[in-house]
Amino acid sequence: MTDNKRDLLETFENKFPERDYEIEIVCPEFTSVCPKTGQPDFATLTFTYTPGAECVELKSLKLYLQSYRNDGIFYEHVTNTILDDLVATVKPRHMKLVAAFTARGGITTNVTATYEASAS
Repeated sequence: MTDNKRDLLETFENKFPERDYEIEIVCPEFTSVCPKTGQPDFATLTFTYTPGAECVELKSLKLYLQSYRNDGIFYEHVTNTILDDLVATVKPRHMKLVAAFTARGGITTNVTATYEASAS
């Protein structure tokens, strides 16, 4: 496994880069580990993005997300790290990640992170 998880992500050419359209990807089986308790954390990740020149390749995204399975990482950190890695790889016009974590101790948590490309 690579030390830099971002290296697992691959892209393919967007055949309609001049058109604004949204891609939604739902990953209902994300897992990581609570860094305090060592207990598993489960989440549904929903990615919504407007691609630029590239789109994320789904098998590589699956392998990338699976690489977090045994990592002790807080919800907020993992959500923002995943968004940062995808933005750096795909270079979208817009991307939003909603991480809906299942209940732990009777509390559910949703973390939303958003990226907007700067107008140039």
